[in-house]
Amino acid sequence: MSDRCLLWLNVKTTLDIEDELLARAKQFAKESGKPLRAIVEDGLRATLAAEEQTVSYELSDCSFGDPNGDDPLELLSWQDLRDEIYGEPG
Repeated sequence: MSDRCLLWLNVKTTLDIEDELLARAKQFAKESGKPLRAIVEDGLRATLAAEEQTVSYELSDCSFGDPNGDDPLELLSWQDLRDEIYGEPG
């Protein structure tokens, strides 16, 4: 059996924050009664949580015709298919 030890580290980090933003954060901290550190941590948590959310997009179905029917392009040669794609309309 091995001895276990828990080690808690407080890491201090220096951040370069725009003066106006820092002043607003300090004012917000004062008004909310929270320390500036908590305001910064809350902001980081909110930003990271927003990054984790994935926005799903479903492309609308614009297909036409019978999906189980014959493929009208299947019998075309490559040249005919090319003409269908790039040819003159009408």
